[in-house]
Amino acid sequence: MLRSQEFSQEPPPAGRIEDSVLMESSHQPRGRIGILTAGGDCAGLNAVIAGIVKYGISVGYECFGFEKGFEGVLSPILMRPLTLDVVRGISHLGGTILHSTNRGRFGAKKGEGESASIPSEVLDEAEHNLKSLGIDALIVIGGDGSLSGALQLAGRGIKIIGVPKTIDNDLAATDQTFGFSTAQAVAVEAIDRVHTTATSHDRVIFVEVMGRHTGWIALKAGLAGGADAILCPEFAFDIEELVRFLRERKRSTTRSAIVVVAEGATIAGEHVLDDITAGMEVHFGGIAERIRREIEVRAPGEFEMRSTILGHMQRGGTPNARDRNLAKAYGVGAIDALLAGEDKVMVSLRDGAILRVPMEKAVSRLKTVDETTLEYQTARKLEVFIH
Repeated sequence: MLRSQEFSQEPPPAGRIEDSVLMESSHQPRGRIGILTAGGDCAGLNAVIAGIVKYGISVGYECFGFEKGFEGVLSPILMRPLTLDVVRGISHLGGTILHSTNRGRFGAKKGEGESASIPSEVLDEAEHNLKSLGIDALIVIGGDGSLSGALQLAGRGIKIIGVPKTIDNDLAATDQTFGFSTAQAVAVEAIDRVHTTATSHDRVIFVEVMGRHTGWIALKAGLAGGADAILCPEFAFDIEELVRFLRERKRSTTRSAIVVVAEGATIAGEHVLDDITAGMEVHFGGIAERIRREIEVRAPGEFEMRSTILGHMQRGGTPNARDRNLAKAYGVGAIDALLAGEDKVMVSLRDGAILRVPMEKAVSRLKTVDETTLEYQTARKLEVFIH
């Protein structure tokens, strides 16, 4: 029995195209598409859904959404029809109308480079449900972990198209993931705001941003926001050296400082973990406060320091124009991939064009900040503390 969390309407039986969908398309039915959003939410998810449904229906596909990510594909099945009326006016909304989860039975990533095999009985159930519902292809909107899980399902003969979603911008197979631009803008605005209170009180303020394994938000937002120090997971830094830098700042005419730190930055090679749940991905958090305490131990009473964690503010809210347009282009690109007969590919942005790359390649490695990165080189030349 099919069930939806918010809608009592059941989808039509497998193999029958819903009348309202047929009326919206002048083309012959091509098949059924399943759509899901998996992993953490971000700005632009609804724009992708709208792009897929609007273009998909126009070329003859029947579209259905699975709620709560891959959990909606499993029992109980959480599935709802997606028509033009459903997706009208949603592109500017944050979050996802299909809901999402980064926990559950389909978890395929625990951390950087760590993959987990999804139990065969879970894959069996997902395969059975999708085939019994007559789903011809599944479009998975997700990041590294979600697409790794999708790749395992594709091994069961389910046609999969991936859409790259993560605020971390760390998928190497694409120039940019949607959600990153908005998250970056939120961080810049926060940095701008703490500048004034830091200057007013001659304080050192640590701003912790998201970025478990890569420092793209920290680097780009920190540089744009005029941060004095930027700490990324890719580069080890010495607390003593940071203390010396802050002492020099204090002796100058500008005695305040803003330090932007990615949640995945390390102290003496160790991460600061907010939460560890058995079998699940680790949660980083608290690095900014940890650094503040370490500095206080080494330089007691020398600095008036505060720390703030932006957290999920970076994920939520209205997507900016860049993310809306990119998300819609990805949605259209996913349908184009299906029309071209593609399978096990992820749509990708390369040099201003939407291309397709093998999904296995897309999740094989992370895109990290290095010393050749333009913003890194710029920050160093502007004497920002970044090591």
